[in-house]
Amino acid sequence: MRIREILLLISALYAVEAANECDLRSVEDGSVCVCNSTYCDTVPEVLSLSSGEYQLYTTSKDKLGFYSSTGKFVEATTTANTVTISDLDTTYQEIIGFGGAFTDAAGINIALLPADAQDKLLESYFGKDGVQYSMGRVPIGGTDFSTRGYTYCDTQDETLESFALQEEDIKYKIPYIKKAIDLKGTDPFKLFATAWSAPLWMKTTDSYTRFGQLKDEYYGLWAEYYIKFFDSYKQENISFWGVTTQNEPINGIIGININNLGFLPNQMNKWISANLGPRVRNSSYSDLKIIAHDEARITLLFFNLFTLSNDDVVGYLDGVGIHWYSDTVIPPIALSLASTSKKDLFKLSTEACNGFLHAQGLEPAVQIGSWDRGVAYIKDIFENLENDVVGWIDWNLVLDTEGGPNWVDNNVDAPIIANATAGEFYKQPMFYGFGHFSKFVIPGSVRVDVTTNTDLKVLAFLRPDEKLALILWNREDAAVTAEIQILGLATLLEVPASSINTLLYLP
Repeated sequence: MRIREILLLISALYAVEAANECDLRSVEDGSVCVCNSTYCDTVPEVLSLSSGEYQLYTTSKDKLGFYSSTGKFVEATTTANTVTISDLDTTYQEIIGFGGAFTDAAGINIALLPADAQDKLLESYFGKDGVQYSMGRVPIGGTDFSTRGYTYCDTQDETLESFALQEEDIKYKIPYIKKAIDLKGTDPFKLFATAWSAPLWMKTTDSYTRFGQLKDEYYGLWAEYYIKFFDSYKQENISFWGVTTQNEPINGIIGININNLGFLPNQMNKWISANLGPRVRNSSYSDLKIIAHDEARITLLFFNLFTLSNDDVVGYLDGVGIHWYSDTVIPPIALSLASTSKKDLFKLSTEACNGFLHAQGLEPAVQIGSWDRGVAYIKDIFENLENDVVGWIDWNLVLDTEGGPNWVDNNVDAPIIANATAGEFYKQPMFYGFGHFSKFVIPGSVRVDVTTNTDLKVLAFLRPDEKLALILWNREDAAVTAEIQILGLATLLEVPASSINTLLYLP
């Protein structure tokens, strides 16, 4: 028997019993894993490996879910069709985390499911047998993914004494954030907050959507409003790691039909340097990470020219938030524009979703079971991580079968789709594609150098537990056989067609 055949046999010797396998259902656009009150698939346990051992997790178009096997590395034998890590000294960014947003729509859909199904959905995202999201985005007030336009002080009150959390916070955000925190236990879990619209009486136009900016006289009060939000959530025993300066500030300038507050570059500079920045840094929340931009890649040039060039602004910033909505037309090299020589700011992808062209009539909001939409997530995450981004945040945790609710008809897709009528929910390929990153590239992991002369796309990370995590993406319609070489040892893998895989290895 040839050496390569022996390696392949060794690789297949050790199988790990799957926990709960995917309850697969074929649907019009592909396939999903079905969960309900009594059953939901889980991720097989991450094992404690001995030196030279590996654990492989595989998800493919033909076999949705997480499937695990183990094996051992032996002496490397070839230089052809290899994925190689030669050393651990060449390193790049440290990962902060991965996660999704606690929107009103997500909470509404969770609440409509039976209690046991709710638990299984949250465990799928945050539990140890799930994909273990490590970050959460929390709207400050309403978004388009609410059932109405609202803020926390809709009646004019320049004292903000009438500021109050709304029913949506009490019923649809706070309970599920707390359950997520409980599920995470001692594991890292970072929440950051984002505002969409100020109260209408603070804006230049009487509308949550379309055109509207902050009136000059309310810049300081709008900063106080943020502090009121953090105070209110602190009373609920919920603390935040970060805050963004404004969701998509260009929307209120060009008149997009989504809850917004418009800022031109000079106005954003004023907002950060003279209002939000000082107010946060002089508060009991002075350690909050302030994340600017929170806008698509396409506007990074203007952000670089007008905001990152301003020392007074940059002094208050910790990071740059980037949305994915122009990523198919603006190359990832544009991410370099989010760098500044004045201060080392992290780059975080803060919002992404498929189906976002539905409002323009260009695509369906939801394509249940679409492998291609899962691939879109994988491709974008690869591009971001290859360009020093430290994490990637999905949009709504869960939506209904129409991609809502959304009060301005801006429905989109989500990794989990709830069918309240049937009392079940569907984990889509997006869930599993993203899950390979959120589950295995844990906070504190550092990207390391890896090379390949195969058709596989590969990323590698050294985790805090000293395991290496290799993400192996086979974009092809045929299996790829590759020898994985790490520090002089190797194993031979047959990587299934149209699959994403994670190999955990203890050097």
